[in-house]
Amino acid sequence: MSGLTRRRLLQGAGLAAPGLLLGASDALAASPSLRDIVLGSGEWLSYRVHRLIGSGALAREFDPSEMSPTFRTNGNTRPRSPEWRRHADEGFAAWSLQVDGLVEAPLALSLAELKAMPARTQITRHDCVEGWSAIGQWTGVPLAAVLAAARLKPGARYIVFHCADDFGGTAYYESIDLVDAMHPQTILAYGMNGGDLPAGHGAPLRLRVERQLGYKHAKFVMRVEAVALLGAVGGGKGGFWEDTVGYDWYAGI
Repeated sequence: MSGLTRRRLLQGAGLAAPGLLLGASDALAASPSLRDIVLGSGEWLSYRVHRLIGSGALAREFDPSEMSPTFRTNGNTRPRSPEWRRHADEGFAAWSLQVDGLVEAPLALSLAELKAMPARTQITRHDCVEGWSAIGQWTGVPLAAVLAAARLKPGARYIVFHCADDFGGTAYYESIDLVDAMHPQTILAYGMNGGDLPAGHGAPLRLRVERQLGYKHAKFVMRVEAVALLGAVGGGKGGFWEDTVGYDWYAGI
């Protein structure tokens, strides 16, 4: 580690970024809309450094004794979508997750089929951009396993999550790159704190991408789409809050 100063590390991240980003997931660099917003903020540098030295780093996992006694809900707690409400009334028995876009084998996976896949349980801290945190237990199927079953096409660079809830009539959506999508702690969670995922926390399925801030953890996920670029997704910046209030697309922590 001799000679590896913080300045040299950041300089290296800047110089190596084009090859790093294109070689890993083509994140940010391949999407003009994202490039425009991040060049004016610290997000660009943060993304480069995280991808250079921490792409495989794990978020801290906690002991059950450290779980928060209450875990507040945030954002929407019950979608207005007639489709979601019908599925909720039926216990999500006929619900299915759509997996499509740049995949060789589009999927429609029932909740039972998702629960039959190898599962991961993790106790992690949820950090909200509003300034609060809570520790909870999540159980679900690794997103990587779902994408492997769908067989991503070579042009896929981002994974977009389309949700049942909405804000002012606009359905919620979010996206992550393939590095985060393939991370072992990135799961599609159907369980929380030892039981089924409650409606207020995104039933029947929500994203847990543990190294990102809370708004990236899309709730009420109905469809997972693989895309090459983010310019055609929503307003072009990769997520609902990114498009509407200017949140960073890369919310790495």
